[in-house]
Amino acid sequence: MIDKLSASLDFYQQALGLRHQRQQVLAANIANADTPNYKARDFDFAAALSRASASAGPLRLSTTHAGHMAGGTTGSAGRDLLYRVPDQPSLDGNTVDMNRERTQFADNSVRYQSALTLANARIQGLKAAMQSES
Repeated sequence: MIDKLSASLDFYQQALGLRHQRQQVLAANIANADTPNYKARDFDFAAALSRASASAGPLRLSTTHAGHMAGGTTGSAGRDLLYRVPDQPSLDGNTVDMNRERTQFADNSVRYQSALTLANARIQGLKAAMQSES
């Protein structure tokens, strides 16, 4: 029973985790808007979510030696960070476009809140289904 409940919420956990990671990447871009030679980064959310949904459970690191520690992560976005191609490069080498970053940050915030609302509705539905009618 618990595994079915967990499975029904896994998608929301993965989506919220990836939205959180993307928010951190976008915040780093905004924070470094005035840093010379800083390259703006982002990742493809849809591709990262489909990879996370396809894998069963958290990602596991492969080890090549018996003495290595086993590790795992809940998201794969960190290794898929891509550099943004600037529309108009600046003289100091910084590729952060503040208008684009603010727009992406706000869009990601709204989508995070939407995913949180959907997850909450799902949890409320599951709770209602488990309560007895008396």
